Amino acid sequence: MDLLARREHSLAELRAKLAAREFPPGEVDTALAALGREGLASDDRFLEAFIASRIRKGQGPIRIRAELRQRGIDGATAEAALADAHDWCALAREVRAGRFGATSPVDVRERARQARFLEYRGFTSGQIRASFGSDEE
Repeated sequence: MDLLARREHSLAELRAKLAAREFPPGEVDTALAALGREGLASDDRFLEAFIASRIRKGQGPIRIRAELRQRGIDGATAEAALADAHDWCALAREVRAGRFGATSPVDVRERARQARFLEYRGFTSGQIRASFGSDEE
C-alpha cells in the first residue's frame, strides 16, 4: 500500500519491487491478487495515468511505448492504449512550436535539427513531417 500511495504502478512493477524487498513469491502473488480484486492496483488505471503524464511532458508514442515495456506492460496492451490516447501529430506540432516557434524552418539544416529533437522525444517520421505542416519527403 505504501508504494501505491505515491503513484500508480503496473502489477509487474509492484511484483518486481516487492521481490526486490525479498518478500516470498507466494505472498507477493496473493497480495497483488487481493489488490486487483479490491481495485487498488490496476494496469488500466496505470496506463491512463502514465500516458497522460508523458503527454503533458511532450513525449511521443515511441518513447512512451518503450517506457511502458520497461514497466512490464506488453506491446499489444500499450499499442491499444496509445492508439486512442491523443492526436500525436497535433502534439508534435505543439512541442515543436513550443521549442522553436510557430514558423517552419527555412533551411534544411534547421529542419533536420528540429526533426532530431522530435525524434528524440519519441515521435514517428510521419508525425514529425506533419509538425512542419507538410507531407513532403
